[in-house]
Amino acid sequence: MQPQQNHRWLRWPSDPSRSRLAFGADYNPEQWPRHIWDADVRAMQVAGVNIVSLGIFSWARIQPQVDVWDFGWLDEIMDLLHAHGIAVDLATATASPPPWLTTMHPEILPVDGDGRTIWPGARQHWRPTSPIFRLHALRLTRALAERYRDHPALTAWHVNNELGGDNAYDYSDDAATAFRDWLRRRYGTLDALNRAWATTFWSQQYSDWAQILPPRRATTHLNPTQQLDFKRFSSDALKDHLRAERSVLYEVTPDIAVTTNFMVMGWSKALNYADWAAEVDFVANDHYTTPGPQAHDELSFSANLTSNLAGGRPWYLMEHSTSALNWQPINVAKGPGEMARDSLTHVAHGADAVCFFQWRQSAAGAEKYHSAMLPHAGVDSTIFRAVTDLGATLRDLAEVAGTTRRPSGAAIVFDWESWWTAEHDAHPSDRLRYRQEALDWYTAFLELGIRADVVPVDAPLHRYGLLVAPILHVVPGALADRLRGYVADGGHLVTTYFSGIVDEHDHVWLDGYPGALRDLLGIRIEEFAPLSDEQSVELDNGTVGTLWTDRVDVKDPATEVLARYRQGGQTGRPAITRRAVGSGSAAYVSTRLGPAGLTVVLADLAQRAGIDSELPPDLRGRVELAVRGPYWFLINRTGQPLDISNVDGERLGSGTAVLAPRGVAVLRRATVPGTAHE
Repeated sequence: MQPQQNHRWLRWPSDPSRSRLAFGADYNPEQWPRHIWDADVRAMQVAGVNIVSLGIFSWARIQPQVDVWDFGWLDEIMDLLHAHGIAVDLATATASPPPWLTTMHPEILPVDGDGRTIWPGARQHWRPTSPIFRLHALRLTRALAERYRDHPALTAWHVNNELGGDNAYDYSDDAATAFRDWLRRRYGTLDALNRAWATTFWSQQYSDWAQILPPRRATTHLNPTQQLDFKRFSSDALKDHLRAERSVLYEVTPDIAVTTNFMVMGWSKALNYADWAAEVDFVANDHYTTPGPQAHDELSFSANLTSNLAGGRPWYLMEHSTSALNWQPINVAKGPGEMARDSLTHVAHGADAVCFFQWRQSAAGAEKYHSAMLPHAGVDSTIFRAVTDLGATLRDLAEVAGTTRRPSGAAIVFDWESWWTAEHDAHPSDRLRYRQEALDWYTAFLELGIRADVVPVDAPLHRYGLLVAPILHVVPGALADRLRGYVADGGHLVTTYFSGIVDEHDHVWLDGYPGALRDLLGIRIEEFAPLSDEQSVELDNGTVGTLWTDRVDVKDPATEVLARYRQGGQTGRPAITRRAVGSGSAAYVSTRLGPAGLTVVLADLAQRAGIDSELPPDLRGRVELAVRGPYWFLINRTGQPLDISNVDGERLGSGTAVLAPRGVAVLRRATVPGTAHE
């Protein structure tokens, strides 16, 4: 059954006659005595909360035994929330199996690549391919759907929670059976599989499907195509579980929108969300910042990518933090203004909901030190006052709800399969980090004040004048054709080291690197030259490269050398090239330059492509610009106040012509025709 793209959710949270941004959190009332619930809903009203996600980890409370159900407490809290004008995004509660289920059926527990059982005691201890788990999960889903199908508080369904966050890769016998079935559908015959997996290497030819296993622990490097296919399969297996729960919900409650929370953020790469986006009625995402100098750039990058997964339509920030986390080595509290800035950056990139984990900070359990909207200190606290201020700000921005994000003139291509494959073992360097390279280019765009979209590789590319495809390692023939067509039609492509190297089976394109892109770029590379941690290389444009170099030979007279490596004080071999193709071009960067070096290179390439900043010169690099319909979001990237009086537009909410440190201003400007996502 295909998802219904009716977008009821744009009427968030409960009143179709009013446009407003949703504001709330995960709410776990089962952790608290009944009298706390009344205090909670009163405090929610003070803060401006209008939606909560409920029941996410409540399976054991809802179904304490296999044939015993307890809905009384959930009925009561649903009624209480509705009475106070708070809508409910109701979870199917299948994320964490209860002890009675794992005791009765230990065969639902995942198995790691070493053959060890992943035991209960935390969460997500279930196999995505377990028929027994699926049976019980769908039984629970149906029971919830039938009970609350007509409840006035119900505004959306929340399938499971962070699917694949802790159980993305299962190597059990159930997984082996499902993997073989997946491979049969993909390849049809063993001969086709043997060719794709290059099983003539190391005597791996299969003569029976039953011989094929997941890539469990082996003596040395595993078959790389087997690894890639297992990643594809694992993403599909969890997607199939999403579809199974969704089908029950559509059957029982066809008019209620269904979503699940993605995890588009720094370290989470197991699921191909570009492939998942069409499976939900609206895209939802969880995001937690990674410490470091690019922490806020990464947040913006992830929100930007989430928006483009949603096709530019508004989406839902399901979880982020008010302050400190609990699962990093050192969990630092957010500084003044950071929570509001983080929240509004998501809104700037298309979020119509700002929600947190969680409403009330837990007094016990593994996440008791994770910050919340209502902290241990209670309502008389800096965090709660900041939360209340944010709620007021979101009310002031109500008119932004429902507007679409305006596409940029430039884009960064993001490809999950290149991410997976470029970081496989047995490669020229194990230091390569796909997402970091993409983020460095994004930071360079921000430093130049240029808006750039982050788009999945299958997105329409011709709308962009400048397209950066960093470490686009996996390039099937059809993608190579698309990129050639893009350049031939006047587009300006930029790609980097370790791009164009393999096809969809992880087979090297022969006759020299960068393989599928070699002729388009007008260069040829015979051998990679990765660098050790202590090595660096100087370029004659003043930048410094690390991690990687290529010995580039220019093969086409139309290919210009934009920068060369310095060797012993002398200018040497090409480092950055650009081949003109009619009114388009294809450029290549052969080393890792980091944000500072890429800013230098990108300034030149953007100028050649006719791409410029929309910001006044004095704000470029200091302010991030994001645009939704007629609304300009100006996000202060610095710790200093900035004068924004030279940016035209009517200021929404309170504020002056000075943008506070880490502040966000929203300006209503004249609508530019023809700029919204279609």
